[in-house]
Amino acid sequence: MTRTGVWLIGARGNVATLAVVGARAVARDLTATTGMVTAREPASRLDLPAIDDLVFGGHDVHSGSLVASARRHQERNGVPDRDVLDAVEPDLAAVDERVRPGVAVNTGPAVSESADDLRSADSLRDAVEALRADYAEFQTNDDLDRVVVVNVASTEPPLADPDRYDTREAVERAIDEDDPDLPASALYAYAALAEGHPYANFTPSTGSDLGGLREMAREENVPHVGKDGKTGETLVKSALAPMFAGRNLRVLSWEGHNVLGNEDGRVLEDEANEAGKLTSKGGVLDGILPDIGHNRVRIDYTPSLNDWKTAWDYIHFEGFLETEMTMQFTWEGSDSALAAPLVIDLARLLAYADEHGEGGLQRHLASFFKAPLDVDEHDFSRQVDMLDEYVRRHADGSDVERVPTEGEE
Repeated sequence: MTRTGVWLIGARGNVATLAVVGARAVARDLTATTGMVTAREPASRLDLPAIDDLVFGGHDVHSGSLVASARRHQERNGVPDRDVLDAVEPDLAAVDERVRPGVAVNTGPAVSESADDLRSADSLRDAVEALRADYAEFQTNDDLDRVVVVNVASTEPPLADPDRYDTREAVERAIDEDDPDLPASALYAYAALAEGHPYANFTPSTGSDLGGLREMAREENVPHVGKDGKTGETLVKSALAPMFAGRNLRVLSWEGHNVLGNEDGRVLEDEANEAGKLTSKGGVLDGILPDIGHNRVRIDYTPSLNDWKTAWDYIHFEGFLETEMTMQFTWEGSDSALAAPLVIDLARLLAYADEHGEGGLQRHLASFFKAPLDVDEHDFSRQVDMLDEYVRRHADGSDVERVPTEGEE
């Protein structure tokens, strides 16, 4: 039995809570694996860590408990089922014992002003060492073969000048000199890579998307991937936009309006935090439809929606004989229930890559993200093909073209 630890940054948030609830419900045979990519062919052919062997812990800057978060989510959104929640509450309480105070450096006032469970540290280096110690304690105390760190915390404002951190030396110097601009997500990522733990950034925040951290991941041969999980409206865009491109239909305008009511929505009310999210959401269409006339995304906080998100998209396009036509669609979904199974998938797939010595960026996981690092392909079906080819190479030993690792041509 291989025990894999999943360390969640933002462990008491909605996505983390439903990921833990879902994993434990699957392990107890209380729910199906619907929504999990690793539960379907061909990914299910890989020898991945068993879901019931996943052990959860994490950091959070907000006090409370996973039990309280899950109950609140169930009462407000009807997810998960009450009987399922009752059955897994003891498991949630056990995970709560492993949650540690986090750091909220450069997370934006929407996060920092509400944070009430912060790690005490005199410097960025002290904070990083404390995070590393938390990871190490988790692995030792729970007798884990490996730990995968997944960032599911609230979105930070984008970094103004990321090129300042284009080498490992620059990142480490910034930490040692208490650089006032280095964000918390980069500290968590640095600590994970320094300890040799695979890292996934499910948010639009910086995370491991710095040249210096990529260099570090290559040198230490640690798998990492990101950023911004693709779960709803953008998922539909990445599947639908190639249709217009393939039929040579000219898209004149694509308007997307999102309304949501959870903590993510509240944080995105702040324009600085929202900026990173809009960039990753809007970039998908630019990659598939480079000649698009107008591409705009709006995100509005609607408290009464709780965890439910509604996206309305209006597409104005031109066909043969300059005939102008329109298409509209509405996407309504439980934000966290869409994201949670993908968190489990990423933890399992990164653990697999780590076991097989595949460090650096994991490009074959591009289909999970709105803004996959170093992947220009945004067509969802082609991204899925990248994962399928990876699986065939490993599971069947087929002679297929290998997805290059970072640094290769």
